[in-house]
Amino acid sequence: MIDNTHFDILNVIEAHGTYQPEKPAVCCGEITRLWGNLKQNVNKVANFFKEMGVNKGDNVALLVGNRPEIIELIFGIVKTGACVVPLSGLLTKEQVTVLVNNSDAKLFVVDNEFKNLVTSDTSHFTNIEEDKLLYVGGELDCWKKISFQEKDYGFDYNCSPEDNFNIIYSSGTTGVPKGIVQTHRARSHWATSNAIEMSFNSECKSLTTTALYSNGTWLMMLPTLFVGGTLHVMNGFDPQAFVELVKKESITHTFLVPPQFSAILSLENLKKDSFNSLKTILSAGSPLRLDVKEKILTSISENLFELYGFSEGFATMLKPHNQRKKISSVGTPVLGFEIKIIDEKGSECPPNVPGEIAGYGAGMMKEYYREPELTKKLIWTDNRGRSFIKSGDIGSLDQDGFLTILDRKKDMIISGGLNVFPVDIEEVVGKHPDIVDVTVIGIPHDKWGETCLALIIPKNGVKLDCNKVKKWCNERLAKHQRLHNVEIREDFPRNALGKVLKRVLREPYWS
Repeated sequence: MIDNTHFDILNVIEAHGTYQPEKPAVCCGEITRLWGNLKQNVNKVANFFKEMGVNKGDNVALLVGNRPEIIELIFGIVKTGACVVPLSGLLTKEQVTVLVNNSDAKLFVVDNEFKNLVTSDTSHFTNIEEDKLLYVGGELDCWKKISFQEKDYGFDYNCSPEDNFNIIYSSGTTGVPKGIVQTHRARSHWATSNAIEMSFNSECKSLTTTALYSNGTWLMMLPTLFVGGTLHVMNGFDPQAFVELVKKESITHTFLVPPQFSAILSLENLKKDSFNSLKTILSAGSPLRLDVKEKILTSISENLFELYGFSEGFATMLKPHNQRKKISSVGTPVLGFEIKIIDEKGSECPPNVPGEIAGYGAGMMKEYYREPELTKKLIWTDNRGRSFIKSGDIGSLDQDGFLTILDRKKDMIISGGLNVFPVDIEEVVGKHPDIVDVTVIGIPHDKWGETCLALIIPKNGVKLDCNKVKKWCNERLAKHQRLHNVEIREDFPRNALGKVLKRVLREPYWS
């Protein structure tokens, strides 16, 4: 009988630590972990948690910032056979408690810098006993115990491809939390497919600019570790520091979200040759406006990849050689995925006809954790009996199979019975010379049901007259798209990847 030889990322990390122990694996500020150190620390974490009673099938929650330890904790926990639950430092104390309990975590590791987000009274937690709430940093630093752990070698690692690797809470901070369960198979596919698509290799030097707990940041983390490259981690994003770090370290791969691109493009004396080392500059989180994309191509790099992804498990990618040809699209399915457009009756749409985007492939989630009915609602079955995941996004496929995003289904505005896609209006408003960023939402209207409101962020030091901006925009918009009003904001509420939380912006108008 032939063994199950699943190509697991944990085994790959172990191999890199064995065969290139002196090569830098993770660099964060003044701290550098060599591959040999990374391997040892992952094993120390695994042995430490094994001794604490963590076993296969358990869930362990993490609330840790951008530091090398979070990577070692993630893979060390998974190596025990447990499932890791990385949480956001943007949550409230109440939200953290809800998600820890929803995940059935039996152990909780907290960065000392997030201590204020965690109740010290463990009676609020369903499964966390007092000795199972651990801190990294500060007076109660558990990392000292892990570092002094004598066992820096591995043990029998018996995870199968279908075992749970992680639970990601994606935009589940209000209402019913939705924990996205991803398996070892899905994570291995994430690492391999993105490594192939974006040309990661053992010589790559990747730079992460977003939080390491975020699924999107793993677009850089997993492929880099998979191929044995070097991962550079920013503690917090600063546009000038980013440019300097790219040049100093000859960064080859990086990932930015649209607001970060805008911040870089706003720098004075920006020189394109600062980015000469970049072979891949990835944008994800939300679609780029066309005017911003054009500025990236001309002022930063032609090596722009744009990824449209769905945390539940599929993605498309627009690669550099197609940027000019298909600039308004988000590309074709990433290796191992398939995309369909479906109408409200569940039938496939022909080319260029809008509908809901659904995807299928090896990177799909296993389920929403403990939510069988929510999971069932997400599934669309094709004529071959395969289970596609519905995205809730509206898009269309052209005759060449390239996907164009029209909008979130729930963000679409229905005004006077007509479908209005905010992204179309944002493209127009965003071209105003004194506007840095814009988001368009639907607000109540007595006659039309809904109408369009543009929320804008002006350039620094510029005072805008909202009525003049509205007039400028409406002269360029179709009649059914015209703005009812324009309001100025200093910033927008965003998730960890910079995506604007439109539901938060809509709430005051609809309540």
